[in-house]
Amino acid sequence: MRLTLLSGCVLLVASMVTAEDWPQFRGPTGQGLSEVSDVPVTWSETENIAWKVAIPGSGWSSPVIANDRVYLTTAVPTDAGHELRVLCLDAGSGETLWDIKAFDQPEGETVEKHAKNSHASPTPVIDGDRLYVHFGPHGTACLRLDDGETVWKNREVTYAPNHGNGSSPALAGDMLVITCDGRDIQFVLGMNKSTGEIAWRTDRDVHPDKGFSFCTPLIIDVNGQPQAICPGSGAVFAYNPQTGEEIWRVTYGEGFSVVPRPVFGQGLVFICTGFGDGRLLAIDPTGTGDITESHVRWTADRGVPRSPSLLQVGKELFAVDDTGIATCLDAATGEKHWQKRLGGNFSASPLFVAGRIYFQDEQGNATVVNASTTFEELSKNALSGDERTFASLAVHNGALLLRSEGYLYRIETSPAG
Repeated sequence: MRLTLLSGCVLLVASMVTAEDWPQFRGPTGQGLSEVSDVPVTWSETENIAWKVAIPGSGWSSPVIANDRVYLTTAVPTDAGHELRVLCLDAGSGETLWDIKAFDQPEGETVEKHAKNSHASPTPVIDGDRLYVHFGPHGTACLRLDDGETVWKNREVTYAPNHGNGSSPALAGDMLVITCDGRDIQFVLGMNKSTGEIAWRTDRDVHPDKGFSFCTPLIIDVNGQPQAICPGSGAVFAYNPQTGEEIWRVTYGEGFSVVPRPVFGQGLVFICTGFGDGRLLAIDPTGTGDITESHVRWTADRGVPRSPSLLQVGKELFAVDDTGIATCLDAATGEKHWQKRLGGNFSASPLFVAGRIYFQDEQGNATVVNASTTFEELSKNALSGDERTFASLAVHNGALLLRSEGYLYRIETSPAG
């Protein structure tokens, strides 16, 4: 039985976005769901590649797209450190339209970086005619979409990321919500999107042995109240995104280095608890205070991702863990429908489009399966094999945008294909 995409209650980015726009990490809903009617099922270096362009520097931010333009961040090494840059490309041709430096990262300010991370991992957010880029403690900026002109910059946020930056900002009304979970201090802040001023800051008052995490918030609506769902080390918190006031929390001991972005569906929030703990929790978000004992509806501890985010489609929950084990669960109960080893290692988050799930591994190999309660593999697709691929896929006008270590690909069915 093939599943169809159901509209959820997630708050979209405030601007008017079309079905072809991809304005934030994991798309319009922030959950890896696309309403585009079709994209290629098969591709290779020589099949269904509309264009492939080199991207300077290094970065694992995913592409975001608006008005037929693609935006990326990257860190370009220099003799003095790194230039943290923002690129705008034409989505149809891959031509670079502008390339600007947002911040310098001097050598003396180098953030410790894991071998699997980059200095430009947070994905930008698009809202109206503005682009918001974030480089952890090296700065947050608002740029104009058309020419990259700076509207504002903020370098007031200081903390010590462990293994580098990772959390992307989330947009909630007039606020950017950003998690700042370093090895030294852990907090969440709200930044005014119009001015860049910090409107609120809420410290996380749990104290696991390892406090660092990298999770991107998810903004949802629960009975008319917005909630910013912000997992971190030791606990997941829901905050009022306009004030930073805590609404509820669920604690989970020593879970740390939490990466997967939450998803929301069937009335439940689904989160992964990171390394050291490694569980998947299904949480009813209607409670207040500490709801650890009262509102966790089910848990799972096998096949749980540490890096890729989850994917909730209709009544089912799909996941791939870092070692390539893919799982389909009943979202309401946690009952397992199937579990298969895909092969390879995974960091990118899966994508749902046109009734299919796209799982992309760290070497550019993608497995496409039906979004179904029975496992049905449709294709396996490989690129050159020498380019790491940690960034998640984006969708535009019937095409996939895939960022590898040194290139950006537009994967699109050729006229003859």
